[in-house]
Amino acid sequence: MAQVTSKDGTPIAYEKTGSGLPLILVDGAMCSRDFGPMPKLAQYLANNFTVITYDRRGRNESGDTKPYAVEREIEDIDALIGEAGGSAYVYGISSGAALALAAAASELNITKLALYEPPFDVSDEGHHAPADALAQLKALVTQDRRADAVKYFMKDIIGIPPLVVFMMTLFPIWKKLKAVAHTLPYDITILDGFGLPEERARSVKVRTLVSGGDKSQVLLRNSVKKLAGVMPNSELRMLKGQTHNVSEKAIGPVLVEFFNK
Repeated sequence: MAQVTSKDGTPIAYEKTGSGLPLILVDGAMCSRDFGPMPKLAQYLANNFTVITYDRRGRNESGDTKPYAVEREIEDIDALIGEAGGSAYVYGISSGAALALAAAASELNITKLALYEPPFDVSDEGHHAPADALAQLKALVTQDRRADAVKYFMKDIIGIPPLVVFMMTLFPIWKKLKAVAHTLPYDITILDGFGLPEERARSVKVRTLVSGGDKSQVLLRNSVKKLAGVMPNSELRMLKGQTHNVSEKAIGPVLVEFFNK
């Protein structure tokens, strides 16, 4: 584990693996460089790229300087790009895809961008997060009700069935989720009301891969298709048989092909 210092002085923990041009992986909610989809994906990609995984601020070994702002997370990515040599490819998933999009729109030196299912709400179909989702999460975090914050995020914001959430509380994974529950408001802040940021998307001129799974929730499928239609230099890939929990064996070859073009 190494650390880079962000612009505001916050230490950001990261790891490098592999060789080749640098590729930064940006996690979604509650995930990190050692938990979630990125560790296996990093291993898959390491034969083609120098892969950088990191703990987003507030998670695990990274700092959490207050007050939170999306701009600080963009500066974290910028610090990692600097550490990578001044430019990098970037791949983000879920709320991490929304963060990666914001970073590209801020004109960081991202040479190619790949996004998987940023959860923008673009139609009337499917499950919709409550309008007061951010306020509810902030209240639960302020009261240190970590388990309740995770449950609210999963059931009310994502739309996971209550029985499935209950079953998750019985497994060791639940402890990991509660440990980073205080960062859930950060992800909702990044999504800024869940609307598609069309002006931001149109401003991104770098080549962008927008991808999703054809078995994902309808809201996510609609988000991917609408975003790809808005971005001026994008291509759309829907992965057969995949959901929001995309397999590294499904997304990995697509990323290698895209970034090596």
